[in-house]
Amino acid sequence: MTAVALDVQQSSRPHQQPRRDGPIPPRHRTRRPNGTRWLPVTVAALAAALLVPGGSVSAAAAAASRAVDGKALLAAAGDVQDWLTYGRTYDERRFSPLNQINTDNVKNLGLAWFADLDTSRGQEATPLVIDGTVYITTAWSKVKAYDAVSGKLRWEYDPKVPGETGVKVCCDVVNRGLAAWGHRLYLATLDGRLIALDRETGQPVWSKLTVDPARPYAITGAPRVIDGRVIIGNSGAEMGVRGYVSAYASTDGRELWRFYTVPGKPGTNRAPHLKRAEATWKGEWWIHGGGGTVWDSMAYDPRLDLLYIGTGNGSPWNQAYRSPGGGDNLYIDSIIALRPETGAYVWHYQTTPGDTWDFDAAQHMILADLAIGGRPRQVLMQASKNGFFYVLDRATGELISAANFVAVNWAKGVDIKSGRPSENPDARVDRTGKPFVVIPGPGGAHSWQPMAYDANTGLVYIPALEAGFPFVPDPHFQDAAQGFNTGMDFAAAAMPADTNIRAAVKAATKGALIAWDPVAQKERWRVVFKGPWNGGVLATGGGLVFQGNAAEEFAAYDAVSGAKLWSGSAQTGVLAPPITYSINGEQYVAVLAGWGGVWALAPGILSQVAGPVHNVSRLLVFKLGASAQLPPAPSVPPRPLDPPAVTGTPAQIAEGAQHYARFCGGCHGDAAYGGGLLPDLRRSALLADGGGWAGVVHDGVMRSQGMVSFASVLTPEQIESIRHYVIKRANEDKALGDK
Repeated sequence: MTAVALDVQQSSRPHQQPRRDGPIPPRHRTRRPNGTRWLPVTVAALAAALLVPGGSVSAAAAAASRAVDGKALLAAAGDVQDWLTYGRTYDERRFSPLNQINTDNVKNLGLAWFADLDTSRGQEATPLVIDGTVYITTAWSKVKAYDAVSGKLRWEYDPKVPGETGVKVCCDVVNRGLAAWGHRLYLATLDGRLIALDRETGQPVWSKLTVDPARPYAITGAPRVIDGRVIIGNSGAEMGVRGYVSAYASTDGRELWRFYTVPGKPGTNRAPHLKRAEATWKGEWWIHGGGGTVWDSMAYDPRLDLLYIGTGNGSPWNQAYRSPGGGDNLYIDSIIALRPETGAYVWHYQTTPGDTWDFDAAQHMILADLAIGGRPRQVLMQASKNGFFYVLDRATGELISAANFVAVNWAKGVDIKSGRPSENPDARVDRTGKPFVVIPGPGGAHSWQPMAYDANTGLVYIPALEAGFPFVPDPHFQDAAQGFNTGMDFAAAAMPADTNIRAAVKAATKGALIAWDPVAQKERWRVVFKGPWNGGVLATGGGLVFQGNAAEEFAAYDAVSGAKLWSGSAQTGVLAPPITYSINGEQYVAVLAGWGGVWALAPGILSQVAGPVHNVSRLLVFKLGASAQLPPAPSVPPRPLDPPAVTGTPAQIAEGAQHYARFCGGCHGDAAYGGGLLPDLRRSALLADGGGWAGVVHDGVMRSQGMVSFASVLTPEQIESIRHYVIKRANEDKALGDK
């Protein structure tokens, strides 16, 4: 075919060629005077970029590749070539029947090709594979398309998310993936846009702002499409927003419906489900936002025609501020069933009524048909952040069973008749006013990382986390325009400069891959990792479970026994879930590698339980018998820990500790101990330069890189107190032997 040049938006960071098994042919490129990139594409691909009236693509585009329609998505379970939607199928099982790679030959798995990515932030996306092309999203909501066999870059798109958007995000500037419908891809960006892209060219077709830009909303999740309706939620409950999920027309981005998950001010709630919810809230919750954001998980049952969404924590966390006087606070921490055509409420189940511990119910949900109690049941399963594995009747929301899959101390169990947890009153810090170490902590027993379900083994494979957290109520809490609004005192909960306490907490913090029997509600096997924050999971017909971890390893396990059968070095932490696809009868396994997320930011020293983990963002693709090699692992020695002498007064340092914990620790690590992803402030050259420090924190001279001004919430004197606190911590840590 004739090659023509198509104008594609240039990425803000340089692109590096993908490496693969064998030599890479050169690609012809030219540069326009304005610096945008021209990539070679076919005439058919160029024609695909030309839209016909009504928003549909031209006939040439239809000839170039098949449309992803309702029929294709409903039949996705039997499609062994492609990966068409986030969880592979509407029921989100993340199981592929492909078995060319199996327990007998997985030892021969090798790297087929890889592509370096232009970012040093976390990677959490699930790739899509359609007609021989792999489509991925990366940090900052960028999109790239690669030839699925060779790794050749086909196109890339950068939505140019402003760097200052990063301050609106609790847990890294990540993106979890795309949705496909027709000949388009649908991208939700960090700054709240929903964008339709032509699948052949990467050119934007339409863009819709889905959030109020004046509020601290952000989007990290992947859209879903049901019958031409693109469905997306958002995040921001830590900052102070009101949650909702919306549907938009795939043709032109028209909003079709919006479902709010928590009630607004009394008198404004017209929807029946919100009027009912009003009675479960106290005080003036709407001023704080309320929370309940739909920031990740969704699933769809076409037989019942029900869309399932999971909602997040209340805002603020501390119910004493959010809803003084208690109440269940519907519909935070809930699994909700909706009609996808209208957004109408059908049923809900609340996992943690009146939550005060950040126990979202936004974790991955899986739909399956199980034999329980001698009869078949249509179920929804979730390994919740609160530590309990729930099995619900997905037609009615009835609780069938619940059991803890990790250690739990905030509740003794879940009452099956009422569906409510039997809470430990000592854990109710919002009522006692006293600190309590809650297990699991706000990182969750299971976070966003997807599970997988294999009907052949009858097991659910859970990326689990075991870590507690000292919840300390903040008696002086007030909402702030920036930063976390949780109502908890993070300074009082900070890790002290004490080697014994550090060692004990690190020993008790670990990750695990758990094989869970959802019928018996029992663990069948467990693989324990040195560090926490292990990645999403893929199960296959070859009897394998694939998963990456914080120890810079990507591995395959026997689905029945948990025995490790193969592993390879990823040179970085792997959080994203793998996928598998086949082309010309050859099976591939692909995964995005790249350390990031909240665990690489906020927990500080705990994020380095497995040793310091650096971000090396790549797309890795494997197949049997391949022999490509990664380049030598980069050596990134940290700046020496050589702080200036302590000169701040005790009162000044104490004040700085409070402000650091409230406004800085979420990105730069607990107690000023850098989590490894963003700069470790203890090593900053600006510690010795008060003017330079103020230029960054007060004046926002690094705004374009995501470090915005905090002048709206901190005075110059308070900013200086933070500098003195970090100096003190740096000196304490150096005295403990940190280098």
